Amino acid sequence: MATGTLLFIISSYKFIFTLFFVHLNPVLCQQYIIPFQSPSDCNVEEYFDISSLSCVSCGENQQRSATGLSCICQNGFRTITTDLTSIACEACPEEKPAVTQDGFGCIRCPGSTTDEGRCQCPPRRILVERDVSGNLLDEASCEMCNGNGSAFSVPNSNGDRCERCQASFIKSSCVCNPPSLLAGGLCIPPGSLSTNVNPSVNFAQLKFSMVSAWFLKNLYSSAAACLSFSNLTACQALGNMCVMNMHSFSGVSVDACGIFNNVFRSQAAFSSTQDISYWRHNLPWLYYGDEPGLASRVLQSDPVPVSFVFRGKDKNTDIKLLAAVYNVRGEFLRWETIGGANLQICPETPIKRMSAFSFGTAYQENCDLSIADLLRAHPEPLFYDVFLDLGGEETRKLLPLPTLVLNQQYNGKFINQESMTNWYLSRRIFLIDALSGREKNAKDLPKVIRVANTVKIRFNLVPGTQQGQVFPPLMTVEYKDVLVADVDTQTVSMSFSVEYEMDQNEARLKTDTALGVLAGLAVLLSVLKTVSWKRRIASPVVDLRTMLMFFLFYAGDLANVFLAVTVGTGLYWLILYKAQQNASVLLPLSHQEEQFVTYISCAFALKAVQFLHKLIVQLSLDVFFIDWERPRIKANRNVPANGQQKRDPSPVSIWRTYFVANEWNEIQTIRKIRPTFQIMAVLFFLEVLGFSSLALRDPWPTLQRPPQVYTPSYSLIMRYGLSATLWLCIGLLQVIFFTVFYEHFVEDKIRQFVDLCSISNISVLLLPQRCFGYYIHGRSVHGHADTNMEEMNNNLRREAESLCGQRGLLPNTDMQTFQVALSGRLRSHYDRIRDSFTMRHGPSRLMDSASFNQSDQNIRAYQTMNHFLGSVIDHAHPDMDYIVRDKLALERVMGMEFLEPNDKSIFYNDEGHSFADVLFYGNEGTLLIFDTLFFCVVDLASQNFVLAAVLTYLQQMIFERIRNSFGRRNLVNKTLVDDRFLI
Repeated sequence: MATGTLLFIISSYKFIFTLFFVHLNPVLCQQYIIPFQSPSDCNVEEYFDISSLSCVSCGENQQRSATGLSCICQNGFRTITTDLTSIACEACPEEKPAVTQDGFGCIRCPGSTTDEGRCQCPPRRILVERDVSGNLLDEASCEMCNGNGSAFSVPNSNGDRCERCQASFIKSSCVCNPPSLLAGGLCIPPGSLSTNVNPSVNFAQLKFSMVSAWFLKNLYSSAAACLSFSNLTACQALGNMCVMNMHSFSGVSVDACGIFNNVFRSQAAFSSTQDISYWRHNLPWLYYGDEPGLASRVLQSDPVPVSFVFRGKDKNTDIKLLAAVYNVRGEFLRWETIGGANLQICPETPIKRMSAFSFGTAYQENCDLSIADLLRAHPEPLFYDVFLDLGGEETRKLLPLPTLVLNQQYNGKFINQESMTNWYLSRRIFLIDALSGREKNAKDLPKVIRVANTVKIRFNLVPGTQQGQVFPPLMTVEYKDVLVADVDTQTVSMSFSVEYEMDQNEARLKTDTALGVLAGLAVLLSVLKTVSWKRRIASPVVDLRTMLMFFLFYAGDLANVFLAVTVGTGLYWLILYKAQQNASVLLPLSHQEEQFVTYISCAFALKAVQFLHKLIVQLSLDVFFIDWERPRIKANRNVPANGQQKRDPSPVSIWRTYFVANEWNEIQTIRKIRPTFQIMAVLFFLEVLGFSSLALRDPWPTLQRPPQVYTPSYSLIMRYGLSATLWLCIGLLQVIFFTVFYEHFVEDKIRQFVDLCSISNISVLLLPQRCFGYYIHGRSVHGHADTNMEEMNNNLRREAESLCGQRGLLPNTDMQTFQVALSGRLRSHYDRIRDSFTMRHGPSRLMDSASFNQSDQNIRAYQTMNHFLGSVIDHAHPDMDYIVRDKLALERVMGMEFLEPNDKSIFYNDEGHSFADVLFYGNEGTLLIFDTLFFCVVDLASQNFVLAAVLTYLQQMIFERIRNSFGRRNLVNKTLVDDRFLI
């Protein structure tokens, strides 16, 4: 017994649990899908129900009418009334085989009959089937209709036939007697609906309401006919008036939407349509419901049972939308395919319009239309219930498109302009309403027209999908109220767009994580650079200048981080989006790209700081040319009295120094790339070959597109990724070609400069930091460079045949270039001599005597500096001596020196000619990245590759001119070389 009771309890709980989830499932995870049917799909025994949008069977002995939207009795059967909403059919007896014109009686015909079994009179005669009292005759006659009475028959409005009264009148007579109310041709029973209705339309944007002539005439009658008689067209008309009022309502409102919701609630006892609880019997589906969070469940719960595929045999990119179209009176007009001029009012070619419904193609059309043209083309609004056609092998299925009307209000508050939690989704829309704004007469010019100036369809990709699945698309509509003043001059902006969205949180998180990690590493790298800089200036104190230098180093490193992350992100989206087969990735929307553009702007700003810093360092460089040439002794032509010939020292020529200085001036701005070729190559790929088309917001990797097809907008992320990658790749290829081929087989200006120093017997000392710099050992192995051509050629031949010593600083070595770390004592002595330089600019012929004296002092200071540096190189100063060593591999990697030059300076062997770091040549990476970012920033701002290329070229020329001009001035000031010899 106990076991049986336990089983009974378990079974009861099981039943309750199952029943709970059966009822809970539609609320939490419901997707509303209905089969597609049209009037042509209904057979002869079915009619098309315009409310449920489906075929409904007719009753016994009935068939569908000519319109297919109702049922009539079959031939030989008369109509009898069973209630106010349905009919029944009864067969006519043999003695009266014909059916009357109204279908409610049987009669004998005086002559011939029609194919439908009804009496037919000769021309110009009126068929009379009832007497003057409305009683049915035994036999019809062809004469004038004459009579009224208890037969409930009255003449029609044209006076050419007799007909029954409207069904709502049939009580005891065809007169609508009080307390019934005559409205809209109907006799409304007392107590059906309060006459206290509000026929006004609220134009919230204009901040006023007005009584609409259309609402005043039709609101009450439509509501009453819908509520009392379940009149289908009246219910549709009532719903249309609610739609014209922006679906807005309040708890106590008696306007169109308030009345519709009252009728909706009164139908709660009846069954729902298409098993959708929000679609009540005989009513249009206007709202989804007001449960909190319903919008997110509708839009983000279940995927649409359709997969979008871009390539392959299962390719499917067509978005098929259908709309059930109604006129303002509530009459069903047709099923209409979305894609023509229905939702897309802007004038455009059919080919471009159809591009809006190719999945993955971001579509946007905008136009300004004349108010006069809109009034002529749309005197009355059309209403659309939009569905997504899911197809189907046996029966087509439709998915209703949820609609978000941004103008919708609840208790005066715009509820759909907040978060999704508070959204009220709706269904029916219109595009142009020039009817509700007519104040006195429905035929007058409207005072206000209401237009859907923004229509947007948005698809949201299912997170993590690899099968091209999307959630139900959302249609967003925003209406604009236009106060009509001058219809011939007024215009209104219209916009239609299709967008595609996916959850970007994961991608954004990965980007931010990469930036955070790499930015942390950049801090460590910048600290190392700052420490190295502190050692090179021999300053142990951490002061404000140290913090500034850290910021400058960090600016450059952080710019590289931003560049790496942004270019990588751009390439990621470009490759993944354009190469995918099933829709698994969708591009960020325009507003979602703002953070990415901010990263690019930061990269450009920080790289500009680094570039300017390096430029200033190069323009303030300490440079000195050490002339190793010594005077030669030559015989004097005058023989003294003692008979011994006098030998005088010949002066050392300054031309060699001028020649080396001029060559140094020329190589200050040489680069490893050719800027003109770089710009032309980038433009060739982007504009001529059509690579720019790869950055368009569609999934097609097509380079050339015919002009008649629609061209979507550019994705800023992909446009940046494409242009930056192309610029960097072409620049990198130029650097490789220049380094591997050009310098080896054509010309290497850096090595040529080193050779020139050796031939000229000139060494060069470069000091970009106080105690660190570069030394080019140019001391001639032949002892002299001031010589004639014959001796010069002999010297070069001897050197080629290894008949003389090697050029290196140390004996039997070829190492001529060094990185130098100077001791503090050596630098202080150098500064004392340099401070005495006071070069006066201007032609020598304009100098006065004081200037000549100052010039003599400068010459002596120059000679002193030349002698001092030469003696240091020759180890003539034990307290300022130096050693030569190789850098450790770790020192090369970290870019700093572990040993401090406390007692002796240190010369590090430098096979890589790193003295080029004080030239543009040695900073090609910084220049290339700066040019890349400059080009991309200008392009993102202007969306014009040609303009970006032109401005980039001008920028390059300007900074090259600045580097040449100020570098020349610095060279003159630091070396005392007259600028007239720098050509």
